[in-house]
Amino acid sequence: MASLFRHAWAPVLLTPCRISAVSRRGIRGLRRKPLRVLPSVAEAQEKQRIVPSKVKATHIPKATPKERQPEPEPEEAELRYERAGPTEKRLRNLVTLAKSRAFREKNGRILLEGRRLISDALEAGAVPQTIFFSLMENLKLLPAAKLKRATLVKVKYNEIKMWSDVITPQGLIGIFAMPHHAKMTYPEIPQEHTLPLTLICDNIRDPGNLGTILRSAAGAGCCSVLLVKGCIDAWEPKVLRAGMGAHFRIPIVSNLEWDLVPNYLPTESCIHVAESCRERPPEEAERASPAQAGCRTPKSSNRTSQLAPSKGSQEEEEEEEEPNWLEVQPYYNPWMDASVAVVVGGETHGVSPEAKQLAQRSGGKQLAIPVVPGVESLNSAMAASVLLFEAKRQLLVKEGGASRFQLKQ
Repeated sequence: MASLFRHAWAPVLLTPCRISAVSRRGIRGLRRKPLRVLPSVAEAQEKQRIVPSKVKATHIPKATPKERQPEPEPEEAELRYERAGPTEKRLRNLVTLAKSRAFREKNGRILLEGRRLISDALEAGAVPQTIFFSLMENLKLLPAAKLKRATLVKVKYNEIKMWSDVITPQGLIGIFAMPHHAKMTYPEIPQEHTLPLTLICDNIRDPGNLGTILRSAAGAGCCSVLLVKGCIDAWEPKVLRAGMGAHFRIPIVSNLEWDLVPNYLPTESCIHVAESCRERPPEEAERASPAQAGCRTPKSSNRTSQLAPSKGSQEEEEEEEEPNWLEVQPYYNPWMDASVAVVVGGETHGVSPEAKQLAQRSGGKQLAIPVVPGVESLNSAMAASVLLFEAKRQLLVKEGGASRFQLKQ
């Protein structure tokens, strides 16, 4: 009976356990192997087409050799430079070259500092010898074709600052051969802007004044500037900075003797001298003769003037001093001709007697710039600027006013 009961209930008792085991294995199987949805054929083809790794390199069109253009070589690759060592002796010569006129004239070299001044010198045809620079960007601002003949030396900015006399140097210093006015290429000036006038500097000893005079002469369009012995060197660094590139825009002839000055002037040039003096009252000017109206340079010293000279010595002294008398003419009266030279003197010594003698032989006059009583004289640079642009004004009036020179609005 017991065995019959076991056989009858065995299927019923075993069925729930079997269903439970199957369902658990099915859930465990779903967790281990999730279903994967396959893409359609169109999506697979589209994905295969846009993937870069699937594209074959042979399908990329290659340019023919004729279509390829050579890449331009970098500009700095053409310039070969050397690096300065810790004990660079060439930098020590910069101070001597900047401060010694005798050293510049003996070695035939000048010192230029700053990008603008070096660029103007290169454009005018000056020959560079050594260029010191701190950054490659500074060197790129200069024309590379004109630097191939120079020795390029890269130094630290602190070293340039130590040897430079500028508070904030640009990191660019150049040593050039002494320029000669006959070998330079100056910018061409249009005919309507030229001024047929030669400026002669006499005893200009202030570097700032000489640099300003050269800048005014270049701005007015002068023919040339002559520096007589006694003037400061035109290639002194302070003169170069004050000139702002005028040294390479107008011919400059330095260190001339008075006997050689006429050789650098056009034929039959009329030479005038400029001095600041007070105008005489009208009644006194009417009574004075043209010769007495001029300013006379005294030659006798204080000691000889205290002595009572004889009649014969007075006549000899008058004969010696009379050639130095010049007729005084206000600067605003007409005096500008086809070929004119003007002598500008320094503030301390004024115009030399040799300049007045040369002016008298050429039929020149003394151009007076009236100043307020009590003021000794104008600044030489200001006097030169006044006369230069007054000469331009008179030339414009003489040749028909504004038809020759049109101002741009």
